[in-house]
Amino acid sequence: MSIAIKIDNDAIAANVRVLRERATGAQVMGVVKADGYGHGLVEAGRAAREGGATWLGTAQPSESLALREAGDTGRILTWLYGPDGPFDALVAADIDMSFGSVKVLEAIAAAARAAGKVARLHLFLDTGLGREGCPLDLLPALLDRAKALQDEGVLRVVGMWSHLAWADQPGHPTINHQASVFLVGLELAEERGFELEVRHIANSAATLTRPDLHFDLVRPGIAMYGRPPVEDPEGGDWGLTPAMSVTTRVALVKPVHAGQGVSYGHEYTTDRETMLGLVPVGYADGVFRAGGGGRAHVAIRGRRYPIAGRVCMDQFVVDLGPDTEVTEGDEVVLIGPGGPSAADWADAVGTIDYEVLCRFGGLRPKVDA
Repeated sequence: MSIAIKIDNDAIAANVRVLRERATGAQVMGVVKADGYGHGLVEAGRAAREGGATWLGTAQPSESLALREAGDTGRILTWLYGPDGPFDALVAADIDMSFGSVKVLEAIAAAARAAGKVARLHLFLDTGLGREGCPLDLLPALLDRAKALQDEGVLRVVGMWSHLAWADQPGHPTINHQASVFLVGLELAEERGFELEVRHIANSAATLTRPDLHFDLVRPGIAMYGRPPVEDPEGGDWGLTPAMSVTTRVALVKPVHAGQGVSYGHEYTTDRETMLGLVPVGYADGVFRAGGGGRAHVAIRGRRYPIAGRVCMDQFVVDLGPDTEVTEGDEVVLIGPGGPSAADWADAVGTIDYEVLCRFGGLRPKVDA
């Protein structure tokens, strides 16, 4: 009676098609980092390709290499490492790599030189997020060194990119500011003779709301998995379909008297004779412990039930009421049709739906929906 993570890969492919239509002529990179946002790295990558993604993006180099080992032969970009990254393997696997410092650039160049291959690189410009990437003040020096190495023939700078801090709040002034910094960076690259294949800054939210920032490539992440990153002005979900559902089954149904404490610390006490249902999953399975105390809900037979008392490591309890028809073996929907959404969980525990999907999906086995 373990937790079941069901993934609708057809929905992922369909979402990519929707995003392609929004991309106004730009290519689409399906971002499959973090095990495909909990949906499965390789499977999400295949679904994205089926939907028309010409690129895949991963944070960790190991994810890119795993995609190659699984047979993906298309363009893949990876970006999160220091100068000790596995550049020999990435060069050998023909993976596009990001750089934002001279040390990382030199390490990649050394690997390419040793392999006798030309590495393809994307320069990450920090336009204001304050996270990874090269600040604008340091960009000229980095471009000059990259140009020297490109002239040497060990690498080719094929892209420049950045990431937005507030794209999920359309109209926020930082969006236009970051875009203006990005344009300055592109001009500096052009002045030095770089012929960029792709320029990219748009994440899911900007893909949907800022067509002027699509450039040559957009990088949807959360939207690819069916979760809208911003409110749809038409009141829908931008035509996106959630791809993940999470279910289990009721392990036990039993009657209790009024005044029965439930779970550790008896933070919930029954106020009448009732029936309790035991759900055999807990925080070890991705259920947020903060969802206890009635904050989060699950659905059984189409009805929502709050979690009664604390969420334990591998189980929690719901108060089914005295006249319930729920019986042992009934399906419990934690996320999915007829039950809560990832956004419902996020609202309940004070986080974002990104974390909910990654937490429930994690590296756990998935089955086709």
